[in-house]
Amino acid sequence: MNDEGIRLQKVLAAAGIASRRASENLIMAGRVEVNGAVVTELGTRVDPETDLIRVDGARIPPPSRHAYVVINKPRGVVSTMDDPEARRTLSDYLADRTDRLFHVGRLDTDTEGLLILTNDGDFAHKLAHPSFRVPKTYLAEVAGVVSRETIQRLRQGVTLDDGPVKPDSIKLVSTAEDRSLVRLTLHEGRNRIVRRTMDHVGHPVRRLSRIAIGPVRLGQLKVGELRDLTTAELGELLDLISRGD
Repeated sequence: MNDEGIRLQKVLAAAGIASRRASENLIMAGRVEVNGAVVTELGTRVDPETDLIRVDGARIPPPSRHAYVVINKPRGVVSTMDDPEARRTLSDYLADRTDRLFHVGRLDTDTEGLLILTNDGDFAHKLAHPSFRVPKTYLAEVAGVVSRETIQRLRQGVTLDDGPVKPDSIKLVSTAEDRSLVRLTLHEGRNRIVRRTMDHVGHPVRRLSRIAIGPVRLGQLKVGELRDLTTAELGELLDLISRGD
């Protein structure tokens, strides 16, 4: 905490947590922590750039000039900003933005779903690196009827050409006459890892969508649309990647 900093209630209000008066009530109710200590004094001053502030346990990100954006990438779009073959790229969906963004990781051209775009290099590196173990969830429509024995085999882990893979979680969502819907969560991002894993057990992927990255969910975001990360989502992501430091 900093005697020459900014009043805590003003920081909370600026972060969009609540109005100034409602933020004062949160502080007096003991619902706000600064650097791990509960703060109830309204005159408390903080440095929002360096102090770790939480409300009801949820981390409040520091103010930033960086941008953090979610896009629902359509199938057929290349996960780059330009393409020598003149295929559709992510930049086709960013024409209305003036900030220069780049993608965190990538999705295969035939895979749709959640991608995060940012201009924060350190955040992007940590979010994409497997050592930080940020979970990514996929919904895969695969050929054939997946048995419960196959699901159990996947839970125990299988070995591909480039090493073992063991999903953090896997669930058989539904089956039909000639296809199944499977939800998998993994924390690694090896090339085409979901497709190769399902191929390995005899159920090639017909359609694949990434529906979550950590706390960030695809939700009702339509294909081709984008939105800014919420304060809560960014706070949770910062917590996830700080654990790997």
